[in-house]
Amino acid sequence: MALSAGIITLGVPQVEAAHAFYATVFSPAATGDEQTAGLDLHGTGRLLLRRIDALAGDAGTSPAASGFRGYVLSSVVNRPGEVEALLGAATAGGATVVKPARKRLFGEFAAVYRAPDGAVWKLAAASKKDTGPVRAPVKPIETAIYLGVARPKASKVFYEALGMSADRDYGDKFVDFTIAGGVWRLGLMPRGALAEDAGVDEHGSGFPAAVLTHTAASRDEVDALLRTADSAGGRVTAAAARTDQGDYTGHFTDPDGHHWTITAHT
Repeated sequence: MALSAGIITLGVPQVEAAHAFYATVFSPAATGDEQTAGLDLHGTGRLLLRRIDALAGDAGTSPAASGFRGYVLSSVVNRPGEVEALLGAATAGGATVVKPARKRLFGEFAAVYRAPDGAVWKLAAASKKDTGPVRAPVKPIETAIYLGVARPKASKVFYEALGMSADRDYGDKFVDFTIAGGVWRLGLMPRGALAEDAGVDEHGSGFPAAVLTHTAASRDEVDALLRTADSAGGRVTAAAARTDQGDYTGHFTDPDGHHWTITAHT
């Protein structure tokens, strides 16, 4: 039993418009209907889009929010030219550049944009130089979600209780967890430092319009993860129950209020 974020669900004003934007940027395999849209980011994790009022309703909260959402999504590609290509596609689709693509502190080549739905995305290159022309579609080698928390060390203890293993641990500066194939990497940073890295104001409140989803192997695993989250300092916001689609699903928030869904396809 180890928690992982196979799916990130974003709450958006219009599913069709958000689907068109992310399909333009990432060229993913996409499936969906009028209510939701699922995008496979080339095997590095899935992105699901839902109307924000419906997503907040499932999470047991109001959709009202303002300012920084408390997280940053990230896509890591191989080369700087691919960062520029993704940023160009995003801005052509209506995104706002927060930080232009350039080499940053410690030599990282990165850019940040705000998607039309409000989500903040960081694009980064794994290498510092281009070795050839950019080929379409640009495929990420890793996707990640970085959560703004009060104290990464304390949040690390919570997530380790749920079976996750730290990869890079810099105490209360930064922690991330070992990534598995097909899921998002999870990272933790102090909220202010995360906002500063992304180039946005750290102040904000309300529903973050994002839910991390772990797909469990069984109903027993769903129940066990919810119990552990509750005892480790999280809060179960909806007890596990069978949904209209036949899944067995429950919801919790971590100690910093970030929303998770645990579901088993039974």
